[in-house]
Amino acid sequence: MDQISLHSMDEQYMRMAMDQACIAEENGDVPIGCVIVHANRVIAKAYNQREQLHDPTAHAEIIALTQAAEAIGNWRLVGCTIYVTLEPCPMCAGALVLGRLDRLVYGTDDPKTGAVKSLYNIVQDSRLNHRLEVTAGVLAEPCASQLSGFFARRRLEQ
Repeated sequence: MDQISLHSMDEQYMRMAMDQACIAEENGDVPIGCVIVHANRVIAKAYNQREQLHDPTAHAEIIALTQAAEAIGNWRLVGCTIYVTLEPCPMCAGALVLGRLDRLVYGTDDPKTGAVKSLYNIVQDSRLNHRLEVTAGVLAEPCASQLSGFFARRRLEQ
């Protein structure tokens, strides 16, 4: 696949992840969304559900990983690409390594908890048994705007 078609597919799937983030926001959670693709087919879609489920681990990525493993019948998610609107945190980055995904595509950096570029690089750490290919900054501006708008509205409500 050439770079141009890969880039347009990345944007298409990131828009789907952004749609999932909208659902999180509608449910009162931080708008982070996620999509997992295997063999050019979406096998998982999820959004943050920490508030809804009262669960600190209910990040979009963790929920999507569970769905993807169920969809392919294996916890080893070889051949999968995960699209997420925000740079994964340490918990989620670790789960991506453990799940053996091939590729991570994310929207905007997270300077406070990012574990792919901002604070750590867990998904490409040579000391671990698996590494992911990373594409950062896909639709970064709209992903960042979605998050900053949410937090601006939250501050006004307080």
